[in-house]
Amino acid sequence: MANSRRVERVASLIKREVSQMLMSGIKDDRVGSGMVSVTDVEVSGDLQHAKIFVSIYGSDAAKAETMAGLKAATGFVRGELGHRLQLRRTPEILFREDRSVERGTRVLSLINQLSQERQARHPEEWSAEGLDSTGAEPLGLDHQG
Repeated sequence: MANSRRVERVASLIKREVSQMLMSGIKDDRVGSGMVSVTDVEVSGDLQHAKIFVSIYGSDAAKAETMAGLKAATGFVRGELGHRLQLRRTPEILFREDRSVERGTRVLSLINQLSQERQARHPEEWSAEGLDSTGAEPLGLDHQG
């Protein structure tokens, strides 16, 4: 079992190398159909498995096509990692779509929508600076802390 610093280092090296491969190494046209970036890599404690989380910008069809291209390129990516990282045993690779950016954007839009609805219902409580009559920011969100 590798220590946690080694696992983190291998994960960061995999992230860097796969990011470079996405820019210039993977020739599958499906991978280029959506804008792809590696957001995170999780490596198991024994360095035998790596989950590569990718964020894909584009339509749902482009995302599905890109994921299919990445799945098809898994063997190539693993082989390239073996050459580039010189590990005793190259981890098995698994690509996963990271939807955290989409979820974050959705939460922010919901908060903004609620804030606008609140302001529309009670305009007398809002001053020119965007604060309500108590001096709090919309929805009670303070930037302290």
